[in-house]
Formats: sequence, C-alpha cells, structure tokens
Amino acid sequence: MDNSTRLQYLEAMGIDVWIPREAVHVTDNEPVIELYDDSWVELQGEVVGCKKCDLCATRKQTVFGEGNIDAEWMLIGQAPEQNEEMEGRPFVGQHGLLLTEMIRSIGLKREDVYITNLLKCSPPEGRDPKVEEINTCYDYVSRQITLVKPKIILAIGRVAAQRLLNTKQPLSKLRGETHQLDGIPLVVVYHPAYLLRSLLEKRKAWQDLQLAIKTKQEKQ
Repeated sequence: MDNSTRLQYLEAMGIDVWIPREAVHVTDNEPVIELYDDSWVELQGEVVGCKKCDLCATRKQTVFGEGNIDAEWMLIGQAPEQNEEMEGRPFVGQHGLLLTEMIRSIGLKREDVYITNLLKCSPPEGRDPKVEEINTCYDYVSRQITLVKPKIILAIGRVAAQRLLNTKQPLSKLRGETHQLDGIPLVVVYHPAYLLRSLLEKRKAWQDLQLAIKTKQEKQ
C-alpha cells in the first residue's frame, strides 16, 4: 500500500501518526516518512468494503471504532445505532455522553481508551443483532483486540458480553466478577442505553467500574 493511501485511511480512522524520533533521520530537504503498522489500515479497508452479510445493503457507512490504538482499556459494545452510523463513530448522542462519563469515572478520557462494537454496521430499525450477523463480523473485533493488546476489556451490555464470553447466561449472572478472554481480564458493564432507562441501576454500574479498576491494578 502506498504512503498516501495509508495516510488517507489513517485520517479516516481519526488516528494520529506517531513517528519515533530515534527511528527516522530528517533533514531540511527530506520528507518525514511515517512508521505505522499496515495491519490497521488493511483491517479498516476490509471493514469498509465488507459484504459478508445482508447489512451491507442497508448501511450508510461502517463504524470501525475509535480511540487510542495502544490503549490499556478496550470497550466493546454490540452494534452501532443509526445515528452512530451516520457519524461513523461508536457511542455518540446521549448514550455516548453517558459512556464518556463512565470513562471519566475511572480516571480516563475518551481518547485514552479504544471503543468499538461487535458489528460494524447498524441493524435496521434499531433491532438487536442477529446471531449469524455477530458470528460473521466477529473476526473483525477479534483482530482489533489482537492489534490493541489491551490490559482489560469492558464488555458493554448483554449481547457483547454473551458473545465475547461464548455464553447464554444473563447479564445479571455475568456482571460482578472478572472473566478472561484469551488471557485478557474482562469485566461486564451495563450498556448506557439501559442505564438511561433504569437510573437506579447506576449504582451497580459504578460497582462494576470499581471492579474493573481493581482488576486492572492487580494485573499491573
């Protein structure tokens, strides 16, 4: 992939290019050559052109994910909603504002973490993702996990938690304890959409975030 195309993909993903000073030699007459793993660019290209399921026929655009690709914290939801698909960003609107506050409550900014969804397209009419859609799309999020190499994962909501942990247990049974996903600690938290409908559950959400902080500290 040529350098200009790579830069276009990186800009589309909202990723700043980092150039280690010791890795390049720059003179007044030489352009700076960015050093970046093509794996992210290639994966983004695959997602943009994906036609593995019927959602490709109804989507406006894919929603790849955003944030720090070297983040210690990775947040994974179920699927982008229609307004998120319009903006091309995960967790925007009221849900996004609440998620941002949840991130702040653990002492981080939104740009400090990496946020994505199991699905990269929005299911029509706001329906839940189908099992076959999740399974078809799962390779993408699995590769994102591999590339980010997070120290902890937050599974946001029931659908994400059940698929990541390969279980049918209800969210009430999954939250409140630390799980493992390929050696990475995983904590289940309520989806912001649920918390906006069930304000009294915010106390439990706070407890889950405190568990995540404790789990992350123990791993260090």
